Amino acid sequence: MSISGQAFLAGAFEHPGRELPDESLAQIHATVCLGALADAGLTMDDVDGFFCGNDAAGAGWISMADYLGLRNLRYMDSTESGGASPIYHVSHAASAIVAGKCSVALVSLAGKPRTGTNSGPGPLKVPEDGFEGRMYGVAGATSTYALAARRHMHEYGTTSEQLAEIKVAATIHASHNPNAFLRKVMTVEEVVGSPLIADPLHRADCCVVTDGGGAVVVVSADVAASLARDSVKIMGAGEAGKIVNGGKTDLTYSGAVWSAPRAFEEAGVTPADVDYVSIYDSFTITVLMMLEDLGFCAKGEGGRFVQDGALVAPHGRLPFNTDGGGLANNHPGHRGGVTKLIEAVRQLRDEANEGVQVPDCQIALVHGNGGDLGTRMRSATMILGREDS
Repeated sequence: MSISGQAFLAGAFEHPGRELPDESLAQIHATVCLGALADAGLTMDDVDGFFCGNDAAGAGWISMADYLGLRNLRYMDSTESGGASPIYHVSHAASAIVAGKCSVALVSLAGKPRTGTNSGPGPLKVPEDGFEGRMYGVAGATSTYALAARRHMHEYGTTSEQLAEIKVAATIHASHNPNAFLRKVMTVEEVVGSPLIADPLHRADCCVVTDGGGAVVVVSADVAASLARDSVKIMGAGEAGKIVNGGKTDLTYSGAVWSAPRAFEEAGVTPADVDYVSIYDSFTITVLMMLEDLGFCAKGEGGRFVQDGALVAPHGRLPFNTDGGGLANNHPGHRGGVTKLIEAVRQLRDEANEGVQVPDCQIALVHGNGGDLGTRMRSATMILGREDS
């Protein structure tokens, strides 16, 4: 059962705030859900499918459905896949729509890691924890991503300066975004000159920590045709999980090597057809490895691929994260997936910020990953196109 061309993103909304000490988690969810529905020209009463992570307020989706007043739900999903969760949710919403389980699905994410707390999924216990975790004295996302970065440097000669090119592109884009958390354009020298957090990753290689959230509305083809706003077509989607294989794992690739081909095959396009990419950018090394694993360059060539402004909109070889991404704009709830979807919708509607709109943007790729880069992790890839593509 293919979802290609049978479900559409009809509404999208990103909370403009980055520090929200006076709003509760549930209030942030409500703000973004109302915003996305208004963008689509729909109301809460039209929603019959609801999707959120297990870090939502209260007892997850049921508490949020109660708070939002969603009285007509027929389908619910709280699949937990870390930063990739919203992309999984949109893919699952599209499948539910094709199966006739719902026709208007609301996907929401919110978080307050800057001024509050996020409960999130709890830590696993030894021996269920991966070899990369506390069993071996390595704890925290930065340390595990640094391991992958160091291995990539060892295998392929990737440099800190090449990783810095990714941050520079993100800050250039963020300088056009009035809501971005970091709006100052950085240089390669400033990135590599920032303090080391976990060798070889510097502070500027890391994403920002912000409050906020976002929501999107997924609808059937019939509903999309009835709306005044242009919708965005879901052309294909792929999912994958990478396991640690008892410790015998290669840190230099991710689950995107499986999720991307599945998405491209369903969409009937290739990486050469993609005009814009939204890639979850928890760290600069995340983006570099994903560019390779998604098929935009060969394994080991990511460092050279990102040089010379290749990722800078509007005229770079492959413009990415034109809102500034998690590296400079917004990273609500320590999860980037929903903002990646929202910016892809903006690009395909010609609604990106002035100065970063990709000319004649027809096809966009959205990718998220959750977990520890290169080891135990989940991947979700989605191909989107204009409504008439």
